[in-house]
Amino acid sequence: MRNLNKIGGAAAIAAALALTACGGGGGGATGPETAKGQEAGSDLSKLISINEKPAADLEQGGKVTLPLGNIGPDFNGFSNNGNSADNSALMAPMNPVAVSGGGIGGCWKVDFEGKATPNKDFCEEVKNEVKDGKQTITIQVNEKATYNDGTPIDVKAFQNTWNILKSPDAGYDIVTSGSYEFVESVEAGSSDKEVIVKTSRPVYPLEDLFFGLIHPAVNTPQIFNEGFNGELHPEWMAGPFKLDQYDTAAKTVSLVPNEKWWGNKPVLESVVFRQLETSAQIAAFKNGEIDGVSANTVSLYKQLEGTKDSEVRRGQRLFAGGLNLNAQRITDVAVRKAIFAAVDREALRKVRFNGLNWEEPSSGSMMLLPFSEYYQDNYPVKETGPDAAKKVLTDAGYTANANGIMAKDGKPAAFKISNFGDDPTTLAFAQTLQKQLQAGGMDVGIDQRASADFGKVLGSREFDMSVSGYTVGADATSAAKQYYDSKTNENQLGDAELDKKIADLASIEDNAERNKAAMEVEKAHMAKYYSMGVVMNGPQISFVRTGLANYGPSLFQSLSQVPDWTTLGWEKK
Repeated sequence: MRNLNKIGGAAAIAAALALTACGGGGGGATGPETAKGQEAGSDLSKLISINEKPAADLEQGGKVTLPLGNIGPDFNGFSNNGNSADNSALMAPMNPVAVSGGGIGGCWKVDFEGKATPNKDFCEEVKNEVKDGKQTITIQVNEKATYNDGTPIDVKAFQNTWNILKSPDAGYDIVTSGSYEFVESVEAGSSDKEVIVKTSRPVYPLEDLFFGLIHPAVNTPQIFNEGFNGELHPEWMAGPFKLDQYDTAAKTVSLVPNEKWWGNKPVLESVVFRQLETSAQIAAFKNGEIDGVSANTVSLYKQLEGTKDSEVRRGQRLFAGGLNLNAQRITDVAVRKAIFAAVDREALRKVRFNGLNWEEPSSGSMMLLPFSEYYQDNYPVKETGPDAAKKVLTDAGYTANANGIMAKDGKPAAFKISNFGDDPTTLAFAQTLQKQLQAGGMDVGIDQRASADFGKVLGSREFDMSVSGYTVGADATSAAKQYYDSKTNENQLGDAELDKKIADLASIEDNAERNKAAMEVEKAHMAKYYSMGVVMNGPQISFVRTGLANYGPSLFQSLSQVPDWTTLGWEKK
């Protein structure tokens, strides 16, 4: 499942990836010397910068404080209202059994290149075979695996996860059903800790199943859809940290080591998350109040440059987007196509990356980054510019009104762009986009919102067009389902032919063949419906407190920049 995210700014620390290295503060420069997005066949280790240290070499104890753009209000990451990168970052240290974004989730963990292996804290072995003509997956659950309330993590959690996620028609506000619709049964084997999963048709990649488990107590649409609004429910979690305090007034969440955790014990004695607007994050880092902050725009970078006791870690951000259209508000496909045609992506990237020493191949997929061997540019419009946009509208029956706005049947092509946070560069991006669309004959305003409003506005679809996008995975299969299946994508756009092609993806065992087919689905959907457009991917540039180990851009291993929360800590002085 892909998490929603803003296009940039300090608030995006929760779902970012890696880039290059450059000086910044008393700690000097660290990390790889790359200043461009990588292409297929590149050395991806250039995109990792975490100051890796063994846990045994770190100070035992200590505290790390990190910022988030928003905390809550809905803490269910499996639901549309809770599907945000910030939410995943918050949950990762205390609820990896459920977190479905980043390097660890339920039965699986992912390395920095995106390769998945069983997460032995929860699933010691995952065996896949064909029995009696059916795919059979046998999962050996860790005997010690237990939720904080004492409920065993066993077949009941797997059955509950399947029951909730297998269909968007069951009343649960799920982001996507993924491959769960092809699961035929989930039963106990020799014990409740042995889970036997049978499918009606083959399912690939295997890690699309049970990358996150839902507590058996979350078993009605009401609990799932409404029960996490303002409620973290730590009793339904399992992880190396546990909730210490959620201060709704101060907008902070503090964590301490979980004495019930059976895996590796964490180095730190405290983790604190603070909800802060972009400008407040900058001030807090410079004042020594937080220990890491993203500086993915030049305005943020310049404000942070030279900060005492800090260093810069760079890499590639796991992000795709820029044009997120709400087709339930911008209902005319001709207007949506005109938006795509009016956009000058290169000009927008110049605004966004100005001063960051970063260039990238023209990004054109919501599902894969250009360094993937399976990537292809699927941006659906080749002829772009004001005249191209006006031609799209003219061909659809629009004519210019007295104000020069293209209109049809007395209704102008009018909408607003929602921009989040107070970073000047992201606002300049939105304003440049606004001017491009206005030049294409559209009446476009800007709806400026606080970073804290991001999850609520996007989750409840209270926008016309948003400057936002999604995190990017290493395989396109589940993303094709989430974005382009007519029953599961948020715009409810699609058709039976594409839905069948999406359904067939999971049955293709060969990785290259399956991802190629997924790319073709995206190409066809974009060219017909024009709902999501990729302007950029971008760098991850993090200012980090000197001495902080195992934190920073780490590609697919972690979207919260912490590959392993048990090894996050401080170097010995």
